[in-house]
Amino acid sequence: MNYPQIQFSDRKSLIDLDQLQQLFNLSAFWAKERSIEDLKIAITNSDPVISLWDEKKLVGFARATSDGIYRATIWDVVIHPEYRGRGLGSKLVETILSHPRMRRVERVYLMTTHQQGFYEKIGFQCNPTTTMVLHNQPNLESLASGEIQLQESRGG
Repeated sequence: MNYPQIQFSDRKSLIDLDQLQQLFNLSAFWAKERSIEDLKIAITNSDPVISLWDEKKLVGFARATSDGIYRATIWDVVIHPEYRGRGLGSKLVETILSHPRMRRVERVYLMTTHQQGFYEKIGFQCNPTTTMVLHNQPNLESLASGEIQLQESRGG
């Protein structure tokens, strides 16, 4: 890949949230209509966060969450449609994986609906036996708050 005009950045402060929202709305059916406020929270709580720029235009994005040693998950990998097919997606994922926060992690997970082949080329394997999901429900939040209050009242 030789695109000298494309710059990779791990600086969260450089991310233009309006451009990120537009990139998701254009390129990611799973991330359409995310609010600016929610994007800001997701970025704040993720490390690393990698963005790709063609001068001042955001053309790619990915983020990860990790404990730094045992588990990590890669989220929101997206490349602008005009920039696909150039190896930027692979380079973006490789950049996330080589980040110091990710380098030593034992297992890295990601979820994808239609791009299994793309991730397999990078080294990921399908793993249908361990994927589970909990859709957060209001009663779970109130239960958790009650437990926290209970622990606090006991001095725990």
